[in-house]
Amino acid sequence: MNKITRVILLGNAREEYEKLNEIVGEQIKKGKENTEEMQLLKSIKQKRDFIKENPFYGDNIPKKLIPKEYNVSNLWRVELSGYWRMLYTIKGDQIEVICFVLDILDHPNYNKLFGYKK
Repeated sequence: MNKITRVILLGNAREEYEKLNEIVGEQIKKGKENTEEMQLLKSIKQKRDFIKENPFYGDNIPKKLIPKEYNVSNLWRVELSGYWRMLYTIKGDQIEVICFVLDILDHPNYNKLFGYKK
């Protein structure tokens, strides 16, 4: 039996996505094509579709490395264009699977979040 899979953007991820959408909208009005922001937005949409098809698409982050502020029991990472990262958690029941995208962040902020040094 196939379960329905939904992908929902929360908090920081939603804010980043909306901000990016706004920037891309302005760039399109100005006639720009294929900017870094456009590539990133396209990448987010593409990866969201991949996650809908397969909730386990991303790289599973070991439990001991999950930042406490997320307060989740599982965390998955998807690489986006321009070294950006999308982090999500999976929740589910008998009927559906919901992937909550918690964060969309650039590489320096990703490194800082996980305590990686240069």
